[in-house]
Amino acid sequence: MVAVLGMGAMASGCGGKRQDANEPAGTFAVQVVKAAFPTNQAIAQPSTMTIQVRNADSRQIPNIGVTVDSFTHLATQTGLADRRRPVWIVDTPPKGGDVVQNDTWALGPLAPGATRTFVWHVTAIDPGVHTVRYRVVAGLNGKARAQLEGGAAPEGTFTVNVIGKPLSARVDPETGKVIRSQKPVD
Repeated sequence: MVAVLGMGAMASGCGGKRQDANEPAGTFAVQVVKAAFPTNQAIAQPSTMTIQVRNADSRQIPNIGVTVDSFTHLATQTGLADRRRPVWIVDTPPKGGDVVQNDTWALGPLAPGATRTFVWHVTAIDPGVHTVRYRVVAGLNGKARAQLEGGAAPEGTFTVNVIGKPLSARVDPETGKVIRSQKPVD
């Protein structure tokens, strides 16, 4: 009886509206102005990935976002509760971009001609060659879709070589700042 009453309360609290009810349907033209991520990294080395998107449409984009499906990989080991294993730890995601969807960050409506920059501060923890895939989205519920002006999907990849040794680092006694060399630890 308690479970049935609880379910009824949840259903009425949700209002019975579809999650995508307020998202306009349509295709919105975007331009990927900048996409950058260092191609050579080392474990324990902080890096920055930047994707800058411009609204190339005459209409406002409902909720500009970027999905990155490669900060993790799937382990081949069986019996794991969650097979996803990190390749990069996301130290700082795009500011104000957290949403409930996995691997997606959104920065809200984007006016025609306006630009938004997504910045991830990450640290590599899995050595090897990895491909990072990203895709620009115009909404979070599938009704608003982003596309390049020519009709192609606004997506791209970075191929990154993560070496298995961290870079040498020391603390400057005068300033207290960490100074990293470009050489791995011996």
